[in-house]
Amino acid sequence: MNGKAFIDTNIFIYLYSVDELAKQIIAQKAVNKYENVISTQVLNEFSSICIKKLNKKSEEVELAIDEITEHCVVLTLRKEDIKQALGFHKKLGYNYYDCLMIVSALNSDCDYLLTEDMADGQTIEGKLTIVNIFLKANTEKYL
Repeated sequence: MNGKAFIDTNIFIYLYSVDELAKQIIAQKAVNKYENVISTQVLNEFSSICIKKLNKKSEEVELAIDEITEHCVVLTLRKEDIKQALGFHKKLGYNYYDCLMIVSALNSDCDYLLTEDMADGQTIEGKLTIVNIFLKANTEKYL
């Protein structure tokens, strides 16, 4: 393992989508490389996208969730996390749900937040680095 990473929903979507093979391979490498952390938020978003956009059946989504949670620590969001996320939303300008992921990553001492939705390379609170693993330079550096 090479550090601890909070994995954004989009990484898992690429793992279970058949549309973008190159991103699927990169996502798999990322999940295999790090000590992975997610939150119940990620599982909820993943389930919703799989059903609505990927046209997966509930049974398929359940199996995917079992696979994902075998490789990840799953955090439950608390009232304090929600309040902290609101503060980050005001401070950083990211959407609220991205801020919930930032809070979860910080509170679980992650080194990285792997996503393609936020500012690549940004360091938050001096300890969490946002990494877009799909950028060629980052694929080489972080995977």
